[in-house]
Amino acid sequence: MFLFVFGSGRMATTAENFSQFDISEEEKDKLIAEVIRCVLFRNHQNAGCPIKRDELTQLVTKNYRQRSLPAFVINEARSKLASIFGYEMRELQRSRPLSTNQGRSTQQNVADAKSYVIISQLPANVHTKYVENVNASHLNGFTFAVISIVHLAGGKIAEENLWHHLRRLGLFESNENHPALGSIKQALEALVQQRYLQKDKVSGPEGNTLIYELAERALDNTISKGVKEYISQVQFVTKKSIIWCSSVFCV
Repeated sequence: MFLFVFGSGRMATTAENFSQFDISEEEKDKLIAEVIRCVLFRNHQNAGCPIKRDELTQLVTKNYRQRSLPAFVINEARSKLASIFGYEMRELQRSRPLSTNQGRSTQQNVADAKSYVIISQLPANVHTKYVENVNASHLNGFTFAVISIVHLAGGKIAEENLWHHLRRLGLFESNENHPALGSIKQALEALVQQRYLQKDKVSGPEGNTLIYELAERALDNTISKGVKEYISQVQFVTKKSIIWCSSVFCV
């Protein structure tokens, strides 16, 4: 059985909003716990892929018909996830592509549906020490490399150009048995499913071209800031190396 002990924060506002639904306190807490359980399970099961709001709504509407109840329960679940588990349940809505929509067709038909991702609110050092899975460090490295390539390309890049850069890192699209990543194609597709990237087909005079763009998760301020800082450090070290080489070898 999955139980939560809920605190009294926002009690007055919650009680005022809750009074309109004609259900017991026990029923309300059970619904909130069910949504939290679903969110945590889906986040673990699907490797951080977004959780559809419709799926959470159906947990409520399968037994209750009050129109505003699903939104109330989901908002309460978001509050409890933050206060008890230290997770932000962030709502994602597909951002408008950086380039024009003309001649484009999205590869993700569910992109317009509201969904959520779970983001840790713990300080970085605490998360690294107690939460971060060291066995997934190769996936984090791959994600960082791909996001950095797309960022340096201006936020969007043609599929062939992306593979060109990945090949230079020893990551080939034909490799189905990479020792750490397995199928490189599937690893890249996972970043689309997890909403780090958005994949679109663009029609042009020479036919269709697949374009990868940074999606909501990669555009999140925390991730975007981290990528820019790391890139700046690499560029700074590279510049110092060039200056050093020039001073040593140039006459």
